Amino acid sequence: MKQIRAIFFVTFVLSAFCLSVPQGYGQDDIAGQSIFDDKQLLDGYAQKYADFSKDVILEMIMDDTLNSYQIASAVRVFKERYSGEVVSREKSRGERILVRRLKLTDSPFVEVEIMHTLCRMDRYRYFQPMVPALIQKLNHYNAAVNEIAFNSLNDIIDVNNKRAREARIVFTTIRKMLFLSRNRLVNVTDPDEKLARKLKLLRWSIKVLGRQELNRLPPEVINLL
Repeated sequence: MKQIRAIFFVTFVLSAFCLSVPQGYGQDDIAGQSIFDDKQLLDGYAQKYADFSKDVILEMIMDDTLNSYQIASAVRVFKERYSGEVVSREKSRGERILVRRLKLTDSPFVEVEIMHTLCRMDRYRYFQPMVPALIQKLNHYNAAVNEIAFNSLNDIIDVNNKRAREARIVFTTIRKMLFLSRNRLVNVTDPDEKLARKLKLLRWSIKVLGRQELNRLPPEVINLL
């Protein structure tokens, strides 16, 4: 009887584990890694959805039953394949779907992908509200969120962009962040990855706005620049 109970317990635990696996992520994938890698999961789902039609992708973004990795990957596919071609009424529908999902989600992956997509769809309308929020993600503890946010920001600002209005938004946001952490920067000589990414964006904004902006920065930051 004890052996039967033991077998039943093991079977129950294994079944529960299988049910906890995100949809679309096979058992063979799990065998090679005990902890899911966020970036690999997102890339894997995005590759799987790459050939889906625009309508299917939008339906997936609206689907509350999908997990955050699946939704974020669907948004990425929409961004890379369809965001540049939607116009007029179709564009408005896409924006409404993305904004609705942004309000509902608590996933930083979904947030970053949506904010980047909206900036691509309507730069003038969404740069001011979305870019500061993306910059805040550079403080996120999750390395994948941090990296995706930084890559998104680089894509949005573009090294050849010379728009002073946008550079001012970037400069002001990062300046506030660095002022709040200036006491921790006193003894920093080798910036970590998070700080290095902020400094890179700050340098870009100063190049656009002019070196006079250096006077508005705390000494601890100027030394790092």
